Amino acid sequence: MYRFLILALLAAASVPVSAAVQAEPAPQIPTANEAAFDMRARQLVGLMNGKIAYSDYFAPQFQQAVSERQFRGIAANLLAQYGAAVEVETVDTADGRTGTVKLRFEKGTGTIALSVLPGGDRRVDGLFLRGFTVANDSFDSVAAELSALSGRTGFLVAELDGEAIRPVASANADAAFAVGSTFKLYILDELASQVRAGKRKWSDVVPLAQLSFSSAATANWPKDTPVTLQTLANWMISVSDNGATDTLLHLLGRDAIEARMRATGHSDPSRNIPFLSTVEAFALKGNNFADLRAKFLAGGDEAQRRLLDANADQLVLSNIDGVSFGGTPRFIESLEWFATPTDLARAFADIKAQGSPEAMAAMTINKGVPPAAAADWAYLGYKGGSELGVLSMSLLGQRKVDGKWFVVTASWNNPDADVAAETLSGMTTRLLALAAK
Repeated sequence: MYRFLILALLAAASVPVSAAVQAEPAPQIPTANEAAFDMRARQLVGLMNGKIAYSDYFAPQFQQAVSERQFRGIAANLLAQYGAAVEVETVDTADGRTGTVKLRFEKGTGTIALSVLPGGDRRVDGLFLRGFTVANDSFDSVAAELSALSGRTGFLVAELDGEAIRPVASANADAAFAVGSTFKLYILDELASQVRAGKRKWSDVVPLAQLSFSSAATANWPKDTPVTLQTLANWMISVSDNGATDTLLHLLGRDAIEARMRATGHSDPSRNIPFLSTVEAFALKGNNFADLRAKFLAGGDEAQRRLLDANADQLVLSNIDGVSFGGTPRFIESLEWFATPTDLARAFADIKAQGSPEAMAAMTINKGVPPAAAADWAYLGYKGGSELGVLSMSLLGQRKVDGKWFVVTASWNNPDADVAAETLSGMTTRLLALAAK
């Protein structure tokens, strides 16, 4: 889900910028720097519209963090959603080096944080899109834009009232989609349930027993490193760590997670039974397990379970064919984790009903949207999922204005080509903003 961190228009670049700002004392900023910030702010219109050279605008450290191709791709996607950049509405800087700019597009306004190098260079070393407001936006507008995308899309905005799910706006809310790592909500739900029942404690220390393609959290960690259950849950949800996920899946029990999924009211639980680990899914998608894949897809739930058990020593990280996963989506309509938008709303409702501060906190670490989009919510939790051809974003929020709880979830599948993370992120953020009203 680091794909979604880029779409806050180059959030990756904000990390080195913050470090640079914190490392230097705040000197008396000369007038030249103030002029440089104003100049770079005014140039945002031309930059976004492709009229200013990337290397002339951005400092070397920014260029290392975000390539010109990445930047141009994301900028082009923003223009496709919001129209051409039109004018700078406001510029706000306290020190002449860092500040915010409101940039108006044809269909909305973006709030952009900028940081400009001091001294003679005066190029931009940080650019971060903090949020977007769309003029005259509506659920119907978002629905129409989603439906125009290639492949299949669906979304649901619903109020949660106890166990009741009251739809506010939706499209294809009862259609099943591959949801990638969003399936990890069911593991979090079962963990909270077992803690609630007294079977486990969040502070329990267990070995990191399963290795998988993982985030920076557990990548290359020694097998069986001791960690707490709460740490595993935080990693699994906030950075979608697969080693943490598979460790929890085997610890809690595949059967128990499947039962939890059924208990939430999942519309077609058999599609996720047996509940695959990430390593099993990666392995079965790979070219070197084509024979097992054919047998797995041909079997029913119990035959598939027997196949996994019989080949457990083969379906491991060291045997995964990594070269199989470039280019085009692989088996996203058959070897995946599936849920409808309504199913995901039910999963959030079940997690909320557990009454677990730890589970709720795990979902807030990575909110999935820019800070401005989260500002209207007293609580905002998030889980997303992605692979080639698959994107899913799901949020659980308590509205500040009246304390009501809402789910906002959107999915996009295309078995023939990859899908644009920044596109779905922008539309989901707009749905969240509309739900806040």
